[in-house]
Amino acid sequence: MTREERTKRFLHDRFGLFIHWGLYAIPARGEWVRSHERISKAEYERYFAEFDASRYDPKAWARAAREAGLKYAVLTTKHHDGFCLFDSGLTEYKATNAPAGRDLVREYVDAFRAEGLGIGFYYSLIDWHHDDYPAYGDRYHPERDNEAFRDKPIDFDRYVAYMHGQVKELLTNYGKIDIMWFDFSYDDMTGEKWKASELVGMIRSLQPHVVIDNRLGNINAKLPESYAGDFYSPEQIIPPGGIVDANGRPLPWEACITLNENWGYYAEDRAFKPPMHIVRALVECVSKNGNLLLNVGPDAKGEIPRESLDALAGVGEWLRRNGDSIYGCGASELPKPEWGRYTRKGDKLYAHVYDRGIGPIYFQGLKGKIKQARLLRDGSELSVSVPWMADHYSDTDTGAFILLKGAELPDEWDTVIELELLPEGERA
Repeated sequence: MTREERTKRFLHDRFGLFIHWGLYAIPARGEWVRSHERISKAEYERYFAEFDASRYDPKAWARAAREAGLKYAVLTTKHHDGFCLFDSGLTEYKATNAPAGRDLVREYVDAFRAEGLGIGFYYSLIDWHHDDYPAYGDRYHPERDNEAFRDKPIDFDRYVAYMHGQVKELLTNYGKIDIMWFDFSYDDMTGEKWKASELVGMIRSLQPHVVIDNRLGNINAKLPESYAGDFYSPEQIIPPGGIVDANGRPLPWEACITLNENWGYYAEDRAFKPPMHIVRALVECVSKNGNLLLNVGPDAKGEIPRESLDALAGVGEWLRRNGDSIYGCGASELPKPEWGRYTRKGDKLYAHVYDRGIGPIYFQGLKGKIKQARLLRDGSELSVSVPWMADHYSDTDTGAFILLKGAELPDEWDTVIELELLPEGERA
């Protein structure tokens, strides 16, 4: 199966939910708390003893995701601290042995699948709990400066076998999985250090349709490795011009972005992005042939913060009216307009207008090419005309104009105008 075949649904859906949840929600200082604060395994153990997931309701998560217009989700099955939300047969460090007492990944899969959403698994290649993962001198391990670990013997091949075994469990025990999201490679911990060819070969044999991110190899290379993945995954940034490989060919990509400033729950982080920012970030990604993976961090009990849910609900209401300009859409060949962005799907061009400006909206290069124009949110017809003074300006010779009544935009977040373009042979 080709990359194009594997990524067809992924690139149609455009909008996914990232969920970072684990033991780190209890200290509530982000998912890197054990590394940043150099917390020992023994000290961190108390969070394992407290993790009860008493208000975890994946059906509510899934319902909120569907109502927000999200089409798939990616859950942290195991983060860098090594704690597994699933019932792995290869470790005792898992939710079924914590007070939670159950397979939290199973419940996530069942709930999100019931809502018709794509299922994704995040899995950390790093593991600060496993005795055979490098500790002393590692860039990130909590014990990196602990002299007691300097001469501690490890068998890294044993860790790699463990990691491969857990990935096999995830792709064997939960039915069809749509996305496998690995995190992350660094320094010499990359590529075949993880036995990546063998790993991806196993993944493809178990789940031929699954799409894999790029964090095992170099998807941008002229000759990418067999394990380089299916899509690029920029983090906390939307690429200025989309993503292309070393040969200049566009690559599938997905920007992963937090709703506030942290991935895992951080109790003092109140910097939540408003719905308008999320909508415009989503449009920005789609206008450059990309996806948006928007992150939430549930708290220690398993509840998504109210601020996150409110933001998702706002985005969902906008998508209910304007989703045709996102799902199945991609970039337009037209240059970025000064008033906003374009997305396109077949003969439909979607103008995302952010700036009302003065007078009619100008569409450079579209004179004689528009069959009809409508306000997408309600389907109301808009008139394409030429203002009486337009002939006085030479740069308007190829442009079209649409007048929006009033001084304010119908939707201040993003007013979408659907332009149905004439077939090439019928254009003036």
